[in-house]
Amino acid sequence: MAAPKKRASAKAARAQDPASGKTWKPGAGEAWSEASGPAAHVKPSHQDEAHAPRRKTLDLGFPSWCLGDVCAADVKEYLRHSDTILIPKASLEQHGAHLPLFCDSITADEVARRAGRKAGILYTPTLWMGYSPQHLKAPGEGTGTITLRVDTYLNLLYDIGRSLIHHGFRRLVFVNGHGSNVKVVDPVLRKLRSETGALIAYYRPYAERYLGMLEDVLEGPVEETPGWHAGELETSQCLCHDPRLVRMERAVKDKARAPAWLGSGWTKKDGMPDIEFQGYRYFDMPFEHGEFTESGVMGNPHRAAAYKGEIAFNRFANHLIDAVHEFEKVDVKVRNADWTAGKTMGGTA
Repeated sequence: MAAPKKRASAKAARAQDPASGKTWKPGAGEAWSEASGPAAHVKPSHQDEAHAPRRKTLDLGFPSWCLGDVCAADVKEYLRHSDTILIPKASLEQHGAHLPLFCDSITADEVARRAGRKAGILYTPTLWMGYSPQHLKAPGEGTGTITLRVDTYLNLLYDIGRSLIHHGFRRLVFVNGHGSNVKVVDPVLRKLRSETGALIAYYRPYAERYLGMLEDVLEGPVEETPGWHAGELETSQCLCHDPRLVRMERAVKDKARAPAWLGSGWTKKDGMPDIEFQGYRYFDMPFEHGEFTESGVMGNPHRAAAYKGEIAFNRFANHLIDAVHEFEKVDVKVRNADWTAGKTMGGTA
């Protein structure tokens, strides 16, 4: 009987292109051929570039599609052709001992940047601060997490949105890379829309319980998948972005578990706010992240590979481009665009 094949080492997984064996270089992934396929388990998808090339909406000769990289005259020229802008936003928080604190922001930035470059859509610089109090841990532990209070965060998003609407952007698409931001943003999204009539959308390009378009990419079994915090997907994405930022020698496999202080009748399987009791998930509790995973990891980062991150980034970007093209068909009538007409998001706890 032939000896079973060994899984490639974590070091090899992060340093090699599994399709060609070539050494990985930061940013080189976008040139990979999706048509050849990096692994047999990945199935052709409408979201893969090779199967559905995305049309470039605009080609204005900009050096970059990031709002911070263009000049005021370029913004005016862009607005003659389009009133859509992407707003990538995420967090700066601990992601175990092996991933950078910028992990979530890397996701939002990569997706927005790729969509902008492929289709000619302006995007703002990535907002790297978000709502992450559950990742602070005890004073003095030094996780590095930076969080904003809800009022601060909502007013920040509100002022960004009102500024963009003031200049003539009518379709604002927030590209969110951090799950806990979703808990608190609804009031500001509704306020921006109700006050101005602008089209406001909120895109969440990641996998928590819902694998969506990545079901064929992630290989972990049920107990490891989606492994959405510093697990298979996020480690793959960081390896794709820049393997120099990933410390695979520190990576550990871990999973969520109910805090011991709750007793034996409770079960927790992921990082969502809910907890299972008698087989049902009807209870939410405001846990600290460290209460259900001491390592900060949920999933198996040793299953990660740069090509998985590349596929994920491209599929999310292409999906976003398709959605933007549909948003552009919507008749949007903006009122109260003047920035001075806005009021702060006061009174939110």
